[in-house]
Amino acid sequence: MLKPFAWLLVAGAVLGGAGELLALEFPTARFPFTLSREIGWMHSGEGDGVFPWFGWAVAAAWLVIGVSLLLRFRRGIQFKPITQRRIQRFKSIRRGYVSLLIILGLGALAALDHLLVGSEALIVSKDGRWSFPAFTRQVEKGEDFGVEGDLAKAPAQYRDLRADLRASGDGWVLMPLIPYAPTGDTVTAVATTLEERDGVLYDGGRPFSGLAAKVYDLRKPERMHLRYRYRDGLKDGPVDGWTPEAERVYGAEYRAGEALPDREFWAGEGDLAGFLATGSSDLVEVHFPASPPNFVPGSVHLLGTNSSGSDVLAYLFGGLQVNFKAALVYIPVVYLLGISIGLLMGFFGGTFDLVAQRLIEVLSNIPFLFVVMIISSSVPEKLKETAGLWIILGILLMFGWMGMTYLMRTSALKEKQRDYIAASRVIGASTPRILFRHLLPNSVAIIVTLVPFSVSSLILALTSLDYLGFGLPAKYATWGQLLRDGLQNLSAPWLVTSAFVALTSLLILITFVGEAVREAFDPKKFSYYR
Repeated sequence: MLKPFAWLLVAGAVLGGAGELLALEFPTARFPFTLSREIGWMHSGEGDGVFPWFGWAVAAAWLVIGVSLLLRFRRGIQFKPITQRRIQRFKSIRRGYVSLLIILGLGALAALDHLLVGSEALIVSKDGRWSFPAFTRQVEKGEDFGVEGDLAKAPAQYRDLRADLRASGDGWVLMPLIPYAPTGDTVTAVATTLEERDGVLYDGGRPFSGLAAKVYDLRKPERMHLRYRYRDGLKDGPVDGWTPEAERVYGAEYRAGEALPDREFWAGEGDLAGFLATGSSDLVEVHFPASPPNFVPGSVHLLGTNSSGSDVLAYLFGGLQVNFKAALVYIPVVYLLGISIGLLMGFFGGTFDLVAQRLIEVLSNIPFLFVVMIISSSVPEKLKETAGLWIILGILLMFGWMGMTYLMRTSALKEKQRDYIAASRVIGASTPRILFRHLLPNSVAIIVTLVPFSVSSLILALTSLDYLGFGLPAKYATWGQLLRDGLQNLSAPWLVTSAFVALTSLLILITFVGEAVREAFDPKKFSYYR
């Protein structure tokens, strides 16, 4: 397990450094350098002369840790017999073992980043020229791909470009599996197909009631040509017509499928018959955010869109990435603090133990939610946008390490009375060696058992804060914001359902892993609590 992890660290350091030197964007490996550029104190210089020293420091740390692990375990890892039995016992608990494999698979998918979910094309081939927008740091303009007019100077719209090149046959575009970014990539409107049979309009198997429209371009259904009101499959109500420039030039009214002759007007250029015959789509239902799931070719949203127009499936993926990033930072730091302070409290006791306990009691009585509210209100918006995740993690770390200290203190108090500690002292072992080479390994069962439950607590805390509005800014895709969005839009049940299923599924998987680890590391293998 450690050797693959070490190779991942080495690969991440090499790809991140190479990407920084070559101005390329490799998935996941780019993260420390991107973060370093976003936060002012993590880089030096301005403009094109920015030096992301923090990104290089993280890459160097990854490389040193990865190489150290590879050198230390170059002949493999030889577990002690008791550890091997615990691992085999964990694998025999199929529910926990399979859940761990699923979580690792989700982590691998999240690491693919913009290769799997994103609005930038992976490959663009046009007129024999190849480009790779998703892997470059620069922003390609529409004119780089032959786009003319108002969109020439704007960032390239790769979904539209893919459809245009497919129609013209001048090239092709390879998009990510989900061609939408988690945030900042809004879909103005979505069209779902309707079917007209024997003069009656149907939505699936039932007569349609609502607004149906003919649109100029199905990729932009908000640009309507004609809009009708239907009741029980028949036109019933006002009709509106617009030019491609969104100027209303036509109006009429129907009753039970029949046009009222005295209610029609025309204010456009040319004749009315030519306007009505203008090429446009068949009748569709146009949904503005939040739009329901649809499977229209070229505009597929398997889980619909949220109220801001973001694809819900891409948004869930972004939330999964945020949870994994938070866990990878939070868990090592909180356990390092909790384990170190707890071991010192139990081993030394006396004044240090009393002072540390009083400090923990003071911190534990500070109302957590009030602290979050105060900090969230006082942090400048610009800083919150760039470092919102790390500010929230800092607050969580302020309170999260205390529970671990008491467990490690209890373990240290018990273990330091044993003979092997006395023997270590007799042979002259230093205090750090006794703490981290003797005491800590004999307390590993406590640590391993609590890790899954700490991860689930972190995810719940992030989700709760985002739901209450004191969490991450809108720049981040979070499941708590999606839950809040769904409860504010009860007419869009796919929002709450998607967020709830994603959150509970991940928490259940983590809980299954935690239960399996707890049983595998239980010294009383076949004991039952009644």
